Amino acid sequence: MSEKKAWLATAGTDTRLAHIGYDPSSYHGFVNPPVVHASTVLFPNARAMETRSQPYTYGTRGTPTTDALCLAIDELEGSAGTILVPSGLAAITVPFLAFLSAGDHALIVDSVYSPCRHFCDTMLARLGVTVEYYDPEIGAGIEALIRPNTRLVHTEAPGSNTYEMQDIRVISDIAHRHGCVVTMDNTWATPLYFKPLDFGVDISIHAATKYPSGHSDILMGTVSANAKYWPQLHEANITLGICAAPDDSYQILRGLRTMGIRLEHPGRRALRMAKWLEGREDVARVLHPALPSFPGHDIWKRDFKGASGIFSFVLTAGSPEKAKPKARAFLDSLRIFGLGWSWGGYESLAIMVNLDDRTIRKAPEEGALIRLQIGLENVEDLVADLEAGFKAASEI
Repeated sequence: MSEKKAWLATAGTDTRLAHIGYDPSSYHGFVNPPVVHASTVLFPNARAMETRSQPYTYGTRGTPTTDALCLAIDELEGSAGTILVPSGLAAITVPFLAFLSAGDHALIVDSVYSPCRHFCDTMLARLGVTVEYYDPEIGAGIEALIRPNTRLVHTEAPGSNTYEMQDIRVISDIAHRHGCVVTMDNTWATPLYFKPLDFGVDISIHAATKYPSGHSDILMGTVSANAKYWPQLHEANITLGICAAPDDSYQILRGLRTMGIRLEHPGRRALRMAKWLEGREDVARVLHPALPSFPGHDIWKRDFKGASGIFSFVLTAGSPEKAKPKARAFLDSLRIFGLGWSWGGYESLAIMVNLDDRTIRKAPEEGALIRLQIGLENVEDLVADLEAGFKAASEI
């Protein structure tokens, strides 16, 4: 951070989002950074080319556009460095490839993002890495699972789709005593509501596709490392040839400016709707960490500064054979909620969650699990839409 912007360290969240990652004085006073499209970068002479003694050497190794975004993310995460990758899944797979080798053992939380599990069960297995899944609420019990060859412990809090909370500080401290690198998928909270590196995590992972983008039109991931692990992460990224597109980087940087507002607004509405759902007889359970009734609420309240706009509920089925038919009827009757993957955009979405790949935290027995992404629509309209869904489900 430049001396001119040293005041940002103590500024409020929205103020920081409006000013991080770019210094207009560096580019003739323009408020936004330039979008640099580049592969080849020219050198002034052979010596400079040989020693690479200039800030930019080739398009895959950074441009002023990608650097502006990386600097902004570093300031939010408190990290030593950040890499940009083409998707949220790549933000998981690149650090896994950076820190795991044949013969290593990795501990992965059972409530992990499903495509991450597929990567572990296929590619990591083929590369000779042993993967073991652990209960998200294991806490200090994770020490019993660590082997002499355990190299990496991956966390995600809240858990994907079911929102189990993890005691990240406890897990990180134990993992470090055994020489393990700790990674965390922090997409749900963003660094605005939880800063993983402050709780001992070494590598913070984020699907910028979600809230940083905010408009359901960009695919990108960010990976931020502390000083100890930044060189190895950076080198692995260069070796793999992974980079992000300049236009997407510019759009994510622009999205950051309004992310605080876009995160707070749906977050309030989601909690309001979660409380409404909790009082319905046709809802067996509501899974939202900010609800006092949620099992991991105390950890969320202690460690997190807020809640985002995504949560799940269990649609009461009455009998196992009615679970999916009722869920389909519910979803098919929705008009405002779209049926689509991802979240963090301006529009509300709903899906039926498949937990068949879980090995420890199995699917609920009371009925199908429905995940809701709350967008920017009026709560009254969203409630009316869900009411129509419940009515359709009741007729099955």
